[in-house]
Amino acid sequence: MLRRSFLTRTTLGGLSLALPLPAWAGQDLKYTLEELMGKADLQLFGEGINLQEEAHDAFLDMKRQAYQDGIDIKIVSSYRSYERQRAIFERKYIQYTDEDGLDPLEAIDKIIEYSTIPGTSRHHWGTDVDLIDASKPAEGDVLVADKFEAGGPFEDFKKWMDAHSEEYGFYLVYTDNPRRRGFKYEPWHYSYAPISIPMLKAYRSLNLVRLMEKEDFLGSEHFTTGFLRTYFTDNILDINPDLL
Repeated sequence: MLRRSFLTRTTLGGLSLALPLPAWAGQDLKYTLEELMGKADLQLFGEGINLQEEAHDAFLDMKRQAYQDGIDIKIVSSYRSYERQRAIFERKYIQYTDEDGLDPLEAIDKIIEYSTIPGTSRHHWGTDVDLIDASKPAEGDVLVADKFEAGGPFEDFKKWMDAHSEEYGFYLVYTDNPRRRGFKYEPWHYSYAPISIPMLKAYRSLNLVRLMEKEDFLGSEHFTTGFLRTYFTDNILDINPDLL
């Protein structure tokens, strides 16, 4: 069953609007800047699950039902802190610039095909998960779109999620809509909407460009105002419209 009890947090305070808000956004649900950017010590639940309590409980409900239907849902990745996302971003930046010889802007463009800039990841919220079917053996990188399509090891998992995940509040984030911009299609990435929708609303109320201009990590010196505005519009907001 779909849970709809949205959580309330402490106030953000005094941060100006950077992007327009959706028409439905009437509830006064507020989160700290640290929570939204992955810098808070969130209370997370479940060994190997690491989600906010309500999302954790909904995930277990979904996992139990899927198991009865022959699908063994496994979390590959869930909560990631700012520092963890920073490590991922910087590792890829070094690889693409030092090892592959790309210039900094080319490296950043390649990184954000799938990976977020630290401080902007939905995985910071304890609401989002990367999922596979643990009952199906798969070689190499499991988070590859082809493995979720016809003939792939996770074909049945994807069919089950398409049919049932929203009953438990979990929605695919980066769809295969050919008109969608930003991050590439990720058939493994699901978000617990009852919490992530109000968190995205709160995140959008920040002056996102100004905040990111203050961050300091490898590659961030190449971020321009124009790049950041496009990144937030395409990568953060061009998602499954049911999550806006």
